[in-house]
Amino acid sequence: MRGLFLIDGEHYPPVVLDAMKRVEESLSIEGVAAAFLGGTEKLREGTDYGVPLVRAADPISSVQKALKAYTVEVVVDLSDEPVIGYRERMRIASLALAAGARYKGSDFDLRPPRYHAVSTKPSLAVIGTGKRVGKTAVSGYLARLLAKNGFEPGVVSMGRGGPPKPEAVDGYKMEVGSTFLLEALLRGAHAASDYYETAALSRVVTIGCRRCGGGLSGEPFVSNVLEGARLANRLATGVTIFDGSGAAVPPVTVEGRILVAGAHQDPEYVTGFLGVYRLLVSDLLILTMSEEPMASGKKVDSIIEAARDVAPDLRVIPTIFRPRPVGEVRDLKVAYLSTAPRAVLALLCKYLEETYGCEVVAASGNLSDRKELSRDLESMRGIGVEAYLTEIKAAAVDVVTRRGVAEEKPVFYCDNEPVGLPGWDALEGELLELTRKAVARFGGNE
Repeated sequence: MRGLFLIDGEHYPPVVLDAMKRVEESLSIEGVAAAFLGGTEKLREGTDYGVPLVRAADPISSVQKALKAYTVEVVVDLSDEPVIGYRERMRIASLALAAGARYKGSDFDLRPPRYHAVSTKPSLAVIGTGKRVGKTAVSGYLARLLAKNGFEPGVVSMGRGGPPKPEAVDGYKMEVGSTFLLEALLRGAHAASDYYETAALSRVVTIGCRRCGGGLSGEPFVSNVLEGARLANRLATGVTIFDGSGAAVPPVTVEGRILVAGAHQDPEYVTGFLGVYRLLVSDLLILTMSEEPMASGKKVDSIIEAARDVAPDLRVIPTIFRPRPVGEVRDLKVAYLSTAPRAVLALLCKYLEETYGCEVVAASGNLSDRKELSRDLESMRGIGVEAYLTEIKAAAVDVVTRRGVAEEKPVFYCDNEPVGLPGWDALEGELLELTRKAVARFGGNE
């Protein structure tokens, strides 16, 4: 393996040289360069390390410069505190993995995720920095946008509750409503899975897959996504959208990646740790929930600035979510059930009333907490609820939909539509441009 060594001036050069030789012999590595990370205590000018020495203003820049100049399969870290610490090592790990190289130290060995070239169609992946950042909502929006513009998309959805064998649902031909979802529930399926949500709300062909576990850089421990991708190849679709799960990344080779992060998250989860890796392998960052009280304008700006520091060429669009009922709710008194934080519920209810002409007489953000949700639903008795309006998440089917059927009240499903903030590049235009580039890359024209 071609190796890049990371060294510092806090170790005596003869010690470093001996360590490099031992590592080369024990791991069958051919050292092609060394990145000097800093430190001067034991540095001797003019020391010959036997390979080209790459220097820059700081440790991160040295590694970036070396990885740009040399193609390597493994980055071997022979440095230590105080030259680099935990944060710096995570940044270096991200750089190495994004370059397709292992990052190895004395007691760790991080490997880049394995991406498999199984898709026979132009493909995009929507990945996230965690759960509840709106990744599936973005995937659904992208699917509707591409369908409207003639790309004939299909979605391969990877979730924690997906089926044992990939299952296709044609949301365009089938009426994916409360009856369909309740029947799925009776069959033992997780009826609030992302693929049912996307099929029901975006009316596109969707394939449900499952995964378990997720590595630091997002590789699932176990998944049937590759089988799902092969199923997608056989369907009459034009572009495949791979929808990730939480911070787990679909293990497939794609022509473009969209990263979804929440402005409400700890910024270090977005632009630190292995979030850096996700930024480096993505073409577009959609920063959701970019409004008060979820995040201040100052926090949004700081995340965008930090993301651009990591990946200067990355396109970034801050967005907010607004509910979009699938069905006519005008003039109805509705109970709105979601996973939205309590802090924004009043804002979303007001939007529903002003935009869709319904009256929201009750609301709950406890869709993912069955115990609290049941309490909320009990408190809604006798207040004139005429219909339930719910996201397809968590307890939406087994609790809310069942309750609506039992009370003989209609259940409407609700999407979350991403909306770009004023003054920023149009979300729709950016997604269409990325898709066109993906199609061109797939065809070898870019």
